[in-house]
Amino acid sequence: MTGHHKDTSLPRRRALLVAGGTVAAGGLALAGYQTAFADAESGADSSTESGTDSGTAAGASASADSTAGACMTLMTSVTEGPYYLDGALVRKDITEGKSGVPLTLRLTVVDATDGCTPVAGAAVEIWHCDAWGYYSGYTTANPGGSAPAESEDGSTANDGAYLRGYQIANANGVVKFETIFPGWYTPRTCHIHLKVHTGGQKEDGSYEGGKVNHTGQLFLPDDVAEEIFALEPYARHTGSYTVLADDMVYDGGGASSGLLTLKAVHRADPSKGYKGSLVLGVDPDAENTGAGGGGGGGGTGGTPPGDAPTGAPPSDAPTASASS
Repeated sequence: MTGHHKDTSLPRRRALLVAGGTVAAGGLALAGYQTAFADAESGADSSTESGTDSGTAAGASASADSTAGACMTLMTSVTEGPYYLDGALVRKDITEGKSGVPLTLRLTVVDATDGCTPVAGAAVEIWHCDAWGYYSGYTTANPGGSAPAESEDGSTANDGAYLRGYQIANANGVVKFETIFPGWYTPRTCHIHLKVHTGGQKEDGSYEGGKVNHTGQLFLPDDVAEEIFALEPYARHTGSYTVLADDMVYDGGGASSGLLTLKAVHRADPSKGYKGSLVLGVDPDAENTGAGGGGGGGGTGGTPPGDAPTGAPPSDAPTASASS
């Protein structure tokens, strides 16, 4: 269930994974953070956890060992893609009834310029496609292959709001989202978009003001994606899925490039869901426009980059109909 869609003409941007020491690049001095993060998980944020995991980490390159004793710094942003929308709500559960395998995301924002200390109050914004490759607000864009029309999933989700939202980091820099495992669209691998904001505040249910410190993407291991895409409702979208090695944005750097560590909720039943985690290092004083590299620019007023779903015309409002 894989295809080859790699575009070698597009620039690759890598982050750095710095272990057990410091790095002078860009004037950043980085120290180990994993121990502090482990303590935080059993500390102030423990009230957000419920139940126990019976699964194990999925994907060798996304194992916990990849971040042991390390501070991860996302040095360079990548494209925000063509399907960003302003005004997402501050909320933990972003599913709005969309069907799919449950995914709990736990992301920790740290200050890469200050020994990887937690960035309390940072706002993390995420958005991603549904089980068939559709984004809210752009549901006429063809996800490639053969997929039912977005409206056929039977949900009552708000077309302009599902699978989008903000969470504001607690004292340990931790945010948590309840969502579903994303589907896929041609020519991209399975991914989740994100922005990290600081300096703003919650207003009228959304996040206003401040600045964007980082624009990036989170990636999910191929072995887990392949297993999930064989389940309903994902299985109703058929065609060629792009693996990580052939993706135009992911550069093979593992956790330092946004690859999530995943743990199955139930080892023998992937339909029960997964928990994903990652540490995001940012510079709270930096400002990022969101254009980035690795797939081109995007956003309001521009031409969608190469990561736009198949059939999307050169505008920010795709009109191509999905195949049935």
